[in-house]
Amino acid sequence: MEERILKILEETNDELLTYTGDNMLEDGIVNSFTFIAMVSDLEDEFGIEIDEAFTDEEHFGNKDRIIATIKALME
Repeated sequence: MEERILKILEETNDELLTYTGDNMLEDGIVNSFTFIAMVSDLEDEFGIEIDEAFTDEEHFGNKDRIIATIKALME
């Protein structure tokens, strides 16, 4: 599962794989359009629906948080 998530992140912006900050949007790693596309790609890949409440920096601030969020949603 993690490899599939990392592939989507790499396709979105390969900087996401090395980004260690807390808020990829605020730090300019992705813009809002790219962020929405990434969330949509993750939903499609895993057959899940990600509630808007989870699309904040706590859940989608960096790759580690994204991986943890997707894993939690899949349980």
